[in-house]
Amino acid sequence: MSPMASRLIHSGLSLSRLYVIGGSKNGRFLSTEPNKVDEPFKVEEAETVDVPTPPSEKLLVLGGNGFVGSHICREALNRGLTVASLSRSGRSSLHDSWAKNVAWLQGNLLSSNSWKEALNGVTSVISCVGGFGSNSYMYKINGTANINAIRAAAEKGVKRFVYISAADFGLANYLLQGYYEGKRAAETELLTKFPYGGVILRPGFIYGTRSVGRMKLPLGVVGSPLEMVLQYAKTLNQLPVVGPMFTPPINVTAVAKVVVRAATDPVFPPGNIDVYGIQRFSQQMSR
Repeated sequence: MSPMASRLIHSGLSLSRLYVIGGSKNGRFLSTEPNKVDEPFKVEEAETVDVPTPPSEKLLVLGGNGFVGSHICREALNRGLTVASLSRSGRSSLHDSWAKNVAWLQGNLLSSNSWKEALNGVTSVISCVGGFGSNSYMYKINGTANINAIRAAAEKGVKRFVYISAADFGLANYLLQGYYEGKRAAETELLTKFPYGGVILRPGFIYGTRSVGRMKLPLGVVGSPLEMVLQYAKTLNQLPVVGPMFTPPINVTAVAKVVVRAATDPVFPPGNIDVYGIQRFSQQMSR
């Protein structure tokens, strides 16, 4: 045996992570909305092996002290990630023990000088930032704030950026014009700055246990039965005008799992994922 072959055999080389890509037939969109041709990206389903994430991964969650953001922080910690959260209030009011392991940072995305240092050493960013109010306020919070974050992350060399947007709800889009215009503007910016590492989730109503101080509000009492019924009634979603109102709710735990996977898995497909895609990825990860 040659010296080179002997060294290779005894070198103890190992693969730290293994990914299995499930090819999608006919290049299907993750969105299941009928006759929709304006999606900026055509993506294929990918199935990955659920392996531990390397400890070198550092995640920054924008709005991590909110309902969805707090579940994402907990999921990321469970996967062994270093987690920081940035919000205008800074420290979370959560009393759960896991919250002590998050670096709670204060900053305003509308003021670039107050938060950019939070991106130091960050490999992935997840944004849960959004809000309601006047049309101008909603555009600023849902659009401008997220656009600022996307641009800063791209300049800093962040690998992946996951943005939690919102499903189209037909008539509601017009009633909340600033909200949806801001969301779509942020989506466009993300797919421009992160064409290969940008993931957009478009859930509808997200349910789960919401913490309000020391109280726990079980939103699943309503959301879970609705999800079970509406996920098998996709034809209702195709009705004109009112169809989008039948978009099924989604459990916040499922959203958190898919979001963290999307932020850390380099083979996770970029682009838009609707609620049915979120359900599908969540079910794959639970097998």
